Order: sequence, then C-alpha cells, then structure tokens
Amino acid sequence: MFKLIKLVPIQTHFSVMKYNKIFTTIAGLFVIASLYLIATKPFNYGIDFSGGILMEVKTQGVANIEQIRNDLHKFSPEIQSEGTTGDLLSIRLPRGNKNEAEIAIMLNEVKQTLGPTIEYRNTQIVGPKVGSDLVKNSVFAVLLSVLAISLYIWARFELPFAVGAGLSLAHDIILALGMIIILRIEFDLTTLASLLTLAGYSINDTVVIYDCIRENLKRYKNKSLSEIIDLSINETFSRTILTGITTIFAVLSILVFGGEVLRGFSSVMLFGIIIGTYSSTLLSTSSLLMFKKQMK
Repeated sequence: MFKLIKLVPIQTHFSVMKYNKIFTTIAGLFVIASLYLIATKPFNYGIDFSGGILMEVKTQGVANIEQIRNDLHKFSPEIQSEGTTGDLLSIRLPRGNKNEAEIAIMLNEVKQTLGPTIEYRNTQIVGPKVGSDLVKNSVFAVLLSVLAISLYIWARFELPFAVGAGLSLAHDIILALGMIIILRIEFDLTTLASLLTLAGYSINDTVVIYDCIRENLKRYKNKSLSEIIDLSINETFSRTILTGITTIFAVLSILVFGGEVLRGFSSVMLFGIIIGTYSSTLLSTSSLLMFKKQMK
C-alpha cells in the first residue's frame, strides 16, 4: 500500500483567537486603504460599463485571434471566439467620446484593416447610458448577494454568525476591488462574475468552520467560546488549506492558458482565494467571538 502524502498535518493545535483583535485590526486597515482607493481612483471600465461598439464577424477558416488583436491594437479591442467552429468572433471597441460621424470613420478604418475576407454579421453601439445603468445594477447585484448570504447564515445559525459572515464577505469584495484598481484590471462583466464567484467560495469555507463551531458548542459545554473556535479552526484547517491549494492550481491554469479574455477573472479569483481563506478562517471567527460576547 502507498502511504498518503501529508501536505498539511491532519490535526493541528494552533491557538489563534488570543490574537483576534490583531486579525480584525489588520483587516480593518486593509479595508480602509481599499475604500480610499475606490473613492479616489477610477476603475478601468470595459466596454460593458463605459459604452462601446460590438461587432460580430465571421472569418474564412479558423480565426487567428492574436493576429487580429495585433492588427487592431490601436483601437484597444476585446476579441472573443464564439461557438465551436473557430471562425466566429465578437470584437468590442471602446467608444470614448466619439460622436456618430467619428464612430462611422473608425468602423470604416477597422474594416479596411481587417480586409475584404471578413463577413460582418452584426454591429451594435452601446451608449454610455446603458453602461451607467449596468454599473448601478452590478453594485446592486453584489450588495444583494452579500445580504442574501448573510440572511441565509442568520437563518441557519444565529445573528452573530451572520454578522461575522457579512463582515468577512464585505472584506473580501472591498479588498478585491482595491486590487482591481491598483493593477488596472479591466472591470467588465467577467470581472463582476469573479467577484460573485469569490463571494461564493469564501462563504463556503466560512460555513464549514461555522458548522464545526456549532457542533462543538453542543459537544463541549465547559469550554469557553474562544477555545471552541480554536478547536474548530484546527479541525477544519487541513480541509481549508487543501481546498485553497487545489483551487489555486485550477485558477492558475486559467490565468496561464485562458488568454487575455479571462485574465481579469483569474487574477481576481487568485487574489480572492488568498484573502478569502484569511477572512473565513480568522476574520469571520474573530468577528463571531466579539459579537457573540456582546449579544449575550
């Protein structure tokens, strides 16, 4: 029989809740810094949010996306393959402050650059009004997801658990937004999807730890809450780390092989796995410890 390789110990004995104020202080400082960036620095909005031009084209044979991207480099295009045949593409071009006449000139130049072999199936112009509405709807979607998850935790556990989970989720999303601004990652619908995926990943870890805490609260009546949280973190530690490592490998493959289109998604997810592991293991439990004591 082969012996199992132990990347992390099956049972650890960390005593972390005595540092709970340090964990919450560190998280608070990073949140404040991220909020400052959000308030003072603009996002690098993609066409979905800033408005632009969407062209659906068909090439003769399988399209060379990198070549087309290089040919249209000065227009800052977003190019994505559609379907399975490899000859259908969607090309998104930023509109900027161009009026209708300038847009027509730009489209004509794009067609001349691509050549006569391209078949143009559809061209749509997305105005800035649509983009601004999408920004509002996106903010609403993120806030609603955090609220819905917190309500679920409240219904499944208790109010202090919901507060801890809500703070943990808010921490993850705010820090991810700060990272997006610092790295100038294009904020489009794919990036928005990564934020919602990050929220789901983080809350999954949090629920596992909370479940363990709830069971240990029933099992060990004589232990303090701090001791029970430490015990629960140690009991779920190997699962948390191994889940994070395997997810990082999956996201790294998307980052390396997924191309330009998925770079924003994979970058946000990679950062989110790290901060999500921190927040679900240390921040959500520290918040639970503080609020459960106050609500007694």
